[in-house]
Amino acid sequence: MNASAQQLTIEVAKGSAVSALLLRPPQARAAYVFAHGAGAGMTHAAMTAIAEGLAERGIATLRYQFPYMEKGSKRPDSPAVAHAAVRAAVADAARHCGDLPLFAGGKSFGGRMTSQAQAIAPLEGVRGLVFLGFPLHPAGKPSNERAKHLGQVDIPMLFLQGTRDALAELSLLEPVVKELGPRATLHLAKDADHSFHVLKSSGRNDREVLAEVLDTFAAWVTKNSSPSP
Repeated sequence: MNASAQQLTIEVAKGSAVSALLLRPPQARAAYVFAHGAGAGMTHAAMTAIAEGLAERGIATLRYQFPYMEKGSKRPDSPAVAHAAVRAAVADAARHCGDLPLFAGGKSFGGRMTSQAQAIAPLEGVRGLVFLGFPLHPAGKPSNERAKHLGQVDIPMLFLQGTRDALAELSLLEPVVKELGPRATLHLAKDADHSFHVLKSSGRNDREVLAEVLDTFAAWVTKNSSPSP
């Protein structure tokens, strides 16, 4: 993979812009627009590892900041502001990767804001959503309230989740995915937590888990890259 990330600026609203990084490998076959989690921005090591791992698998990525992260604030944006950033990023990705099948999503908070935006009004050109740890509920407060909007998402969805994810108890997540029907796919990374970290006692390391997750991601993207009939 002989590509380096290109720095971009995305205008979210008049007078408001955020930073982004575009990583497009040679012979890219799809593009993924993905947002960061609530506590760490697009340059976090995990975000970089995902982008580089997808590039090795022929998937271009555009990762971007939410406005609050761009400003250095710790308080996440309101849903309306976050949704606007999602739409602006998707539009920018279409300008740079318009020749590729387009997917969107993100880690945790970023994936949830993307699915909310899609549920309100389809993200133009996006063929599917990929969640890297969907935050079904706050840690220690099991609930499926955050999943209600997913029923309004009418494109394929891939949930990549760790079986030890404290933000998505399997007893709640599995029924949610099942209820969504054939448009939703759930892949469970055994013994992984919300950040796809595994304990040494699992017999695996984080790198192996991430490779499993990204291999699943790439195969799903291939399956869903053809235009809908």
